[in-house]
Amino acid sequence: MPVNPARTVMLRAQDVRPRWYVVDAQGKVLGRLASRIATVLRGKHKPSYTPHVDDGDYVVVVNADKVRVTGKKLDQKVYRHHTLHPGGLKTEPLRKLLARRPQEVLRRAVWGMLPHNPMGRRQIKKLKIYAGPEHPHQAQKPEPLDV
Repeated sequence: MPVNPARTVMLRAQDVRPRWYVVDAQGKVLGRLASRIATVLRGKHKPSYTPHVDDGDYVVVVNADKVRVTGKKLDQKVYRHHTLHPGGLKTEPLRKLLARRPQEVLRRAVWGMLPHNPMGRRQIKKLKIYAGPEHPHQAQKPEPLDV
């Protein structure tokens, strides 16, 4: 039987070879940066993308505290969580959360763009975010990622 050159090849889990990328978030717009990071975490930037296999790469983000937001989001965007106690709805504006935990702002933005299932939970663990310019992942030799 002849081999069809246009055959679709499905990647297997044992064939995955993740790469490491580093992104400098200084001056980058939050949503656009999160969208690009989510694409790399899912592996959709590769020609070998397979929906049911986690083929994504690791992403290290530095200078997360210098990320930029557009419009009036600093004052109008609000993050909410519930403590699971009566009357326990807590709100925090973006400006306060960015000052207190800048990594959390970017992590939540990326998480909103990943699938909310077991594969998405595995993919978000490949995201390493640091507020300053230093990171402890030099041994992995991360390559710069265009954003």
